[in-house]
Amino acid sequence: MEKVVIIGSGCAGLTAALYTARANLKPLVLTGRQPGGLLTTTSTVENFPGFPDGIDGFELMTRMQKQAEKFGARVNFATLEAADLSRSPFKLTVDGEVVETETLIIASGAGHRHVGLPNEHKLENKGVTYCATCDGALPMFRNQPLVVVGGGDSACEEALYLTRFGSIIYLIHRRDSLRASKIMADRVLSHPKIKPVWNTVVTDVLDVTQDRVTGVRLQNVVDRSESVLECGGVFVAIGHIPNTQVFQGQITTDEAGYIVPARGAATNVPGVFVAGDCADRVYRQAITAAGMGCAAAIEAERFLTTLNQ
Repeated sequence: MEKVVIIGSGCAGLTAALYTARANLKPLVLTGRQPGGLLTTTSTVENFPGFPDGIDGFELMTRMQKQAEKFGARVNFATLEAADLSRSPFKLTVDGEVVETETLIIASGAGHRHVGLPNEHKLENKGVTYCATCDGALPMFRNQPLVVVGGGDSACEEALYLTRFGSIIYLIHRRDSLRASKIMADRVLSHPKIKPVWNTVVTDVLDVTQDRVTGVRLQNVVDRSESVLECGGVFVAIGHIPNTQVFQGQITTDEAGYIVPARGAATNVPGVFVAGDCADRVYRQAITAAGMGCAAAIEAERFLTTLNQ
């Protein structure tokens, strides 16, 4: 019987592991299919406090894991396949085996929604990225023409942020108007460094032969004409997919699948807590995920205390 099981090994999950381990709860962390979470796909993290020279995303997550393990956290490179949260202790199916736990912290994160192009994946971290706040300030993007794909608030925020670094920002959108809120759309359309490209989709990312982004191939969805736009980076901002499918029907989620906390870090199921990007559709930053992991761990510890009184 486990006291605490943590689903996910990103900033939220490993921070929760650190706090519960220091409380002598010996948490079990299930990494899932992407140990370390999305941050491991970021080459340089410059906005996590304590690293004035930046730090490689994979190295940061490795350090966080070692710190949690130092105090007794156990990290299992396994995937949660099913969860029965109808009664306590909760029953989790992990790689075919049943694990029982008194409390559960869901820190399963969210994945970036991809355009779905083969070269998009091949050029990831070589000019293709999914977070302007994470990567926009990197030297490879400075004073370069940059492309943002999307038309919602996230895409507009990415484009506005990138105006600090890029020479010109092309906002590629499949419609003839933005889906973003009016105030955000107004800011984008009035900015001299942002050029919308309407009724257009990206059909390819160039150039794999050079092992870096040199441009994108575009197609107009109205007249089907094609063109090539030179750029030094592609920022995809077409949304996220929370990794919460295994909890559907048991944990309260919104229409997009993000877990909705009932109070603080607590969910609608007593003893189940949530942290990080699987519940955060606004900030989605490493530091906010870490803070949420801390909160979930403290609440789980307090919950266990009440059980033993």
